[in-house]
Amino acid sequence: MAALEHPAEETPRRPESLKAEGLSREQRLRRPREFQEAYAQGRRWTGRYMVLWLRSGEGAALRLGVVASRRIGGAVKRNRARRLLRELFRRERKRMRGDFDVVLVARKEILDAEWEELVAELRRLAKAAGLLPTADGQEKGP
Repeated sequence: MAALEHPAEETPRRPESLKAEGLSREQRLRRPREFQEAYAQGRRWTGRYMVLWLRSGEGAALRLGVVASRRIGGAVKRNRARRLLRELFRRERKRMRGDFDVVLVARKEILDAEWEELVAELRRLAKAAGLLPTADGQEKGP
């Protein structure tokens, strides 16, 4: 048997305790129409590193859409910006409330930011948009 061949019973398996941590298909916006509806509703909050758009209405369920335009740079830079935004949302999603679809648009400065700055900005924008409870525990509507 060649060194690279493995019988099926010897194939390494992923431990059961490791679960996929990414966003499922149901947690993502994929259709252009969903993005256009978010833009058309015109509810946006702008930060230094990102712009947060909200879409409410039929089918909205705290899903994420990510945009990184060519202004960010080449494909490698755009992909990095998208990965950063997805990971930010994934980690903060459990704190968020409401039936809204969220579109995060990367700004060029995101590539030079520290992780803590990105977290702070997403929390600030989400709180302003009513996705996070206020300091007194009350939810604020957009």
